[in-house]
Amino acid sequence: MFINVGILLSYVSNYAFAGLPVHTGWRVMFAVGALPPVFLAAGVLAMPESPRWLMMRGRYGEARTVLVRTSDTPAEADLRLQEIKQAVEAPRAAGSSGGVWKEMLLRPTKSVRRILVCVVGVLFFQQASGIDAIVLYSPLVFQKSGMSSNSAILGAAIAVGVVKTCFILVATLFSDRIGRRPLLLASAAGSAVTLASLALTLCAGATSTVSTAACVTSVLAFVAAFSVGFGPLAPAYSSEIIPLRLRAQGTSLGTAVNRVTCALVTMTFISLADWITMPGCFFLYAGVAAAAFVFVYLQLPETSGRSLEDMDELFAAM
Repeated sequence: MFINVGILLSYVSNYAFAGLPVHTGWRVMFAVGALPPVFLAAGVLAMPESPRWLMMRGRYGEARTVLVRTSDTPAEADLRLQEIKQAVEAPRAAGSSGGVWKEMLLRPTKSVRRILVCVVGVLFFQQASGIDAIVLYSPLVFQKSGMSSNSAILGAAIAVGVVKTCFILVATLFSDRIGRRPLLLASAAGSAVTLASLALTLCAGATSTVSTAACVTSVLAFVAAFSVGFGPLAPAYSSEIIPLRLRAQGTSLGTAVNRVTCALVTMTFISLADWITMPGCFFLYAGVAAAAFVFVYLQLPETSGRSLEDMDELFAAM
């Protein structure tokens, strides 16, 4: 939620400082962006440590203290403590050895292999569907549609940020009620349709008010579709399915794939648009989103209502 609030604030700051001289404006924008990390650093000091990490280090008293703070009752905290303790001690009792990376990459069990495919896949598709091409280059897209006023372009970018932020709330409200899988499926399908729609609006030879409005509508529909599923639920889903003993390294691997894919999309968009045209780019992203729908349908089980300690059993049974 707050990542998207930050994106929205960056759009607002761009709009606010657009009237400054160019050599000053971009410096002010960067300076304003330096403030949030200061508050983040202060907030991290007040964060409790993960109870699972504490349990893995044998610090049971500190783990229980954190669980009491985050549970409804002390009895619930004790129950969760016992579940985590069993999950931590199971690999030791089984005599597992050789290290986490060997277990993940060299000799994975069937469940671990399925989990890694799901983690890497969902985090890859989140970025490969082109969301950052819209987040970073929406002014170029609006300009391509025929919008010429800088204030109108930056205002439309703010609308993108508002819609993106608001639809995160939809995922927040319904991810436990409806489930992760239905929202991810709806998000992938909606992204494919709206990206194809955006590509078609940009194919219009002569620009007009109608084509420009259709372009803006398609962009807003795409960020809405993305934000009800793939935006917030890809990292949430991937983090909750990795077994406790593999969580740090597994999450790091998935995040690395996610960030590399993001870098490839953002660094190639302009060159790709020159090569296959901007509509061609969005047809390509629409195809990726359609592939994401197939991937979610075939590979991702529902995890809503399951504890973190149940994931090995869930994926082993598939």
